[in-house]
Amino acid sequence: MVTAFLQFILYSFLGFLLEVAFARLRGIRDQGRKCLLFLPLCPVYGLGGAAILHMPPLILAQPLWVFLAGGLLATLVEYAVGLFYELAVGVRFWDYDRQPGNLGGRICPLFTLFWGLLACFLVYVLHPLLSPLAALLAPWQVWLLFLVFGADALLSLWLLRQTGDTNCLRWYLAFRRPGESM
Repeated sequence: MVTAFLQFILYSFLGFLLEVAFARLRGIRDQGRKCLLFLPLCPVYGLGGAAILHMPPLILAQPLWVFLAGGLLATLVEYAVGLFYELAVGVRFWDYDRQPGNLGGRICPLFTLFWGLLACFLVYVLHPLLSPLAALLAPWQVWLLFLVFGADALLSLWLLRQTGDTNCLRWYLAFRRPGESM
């Protein structure tokens, strides 16, 4: 359980960094890329990453199966998380309405392809490099991380539910200089 939680946190953070890089590459500078009030995390990536890493060993041993099953699993996670955000708190963090073959704007075939590629990168490159980091944390540090994440997640969900707007998580914009873009 501890391993899955640490995978969730690590890949939520790396997903946040990926989102920021993707936005910068596309020239989108003033868009919120995180889903929590304080922590720079995108939980959909953490859930997807942990789910992929917990696929059966037979699937994890074959790159083609990792690509196919990982892409589908990450897409299912993306759909479920998107649906949760919409139904439980009334917000959308992403919208694929303009993508061909989208399902309710929550998922689309193009990103399923991307998730399959990311699943292979995760299983065969990233996770083998980063998994030893979990052993560096003491149990009290894991508990502290769990409590901080839990508090931030609950506060974030409450704020999102109250405002119905993802911009409520962008408190840091108040510290921008006039005319400065993020």
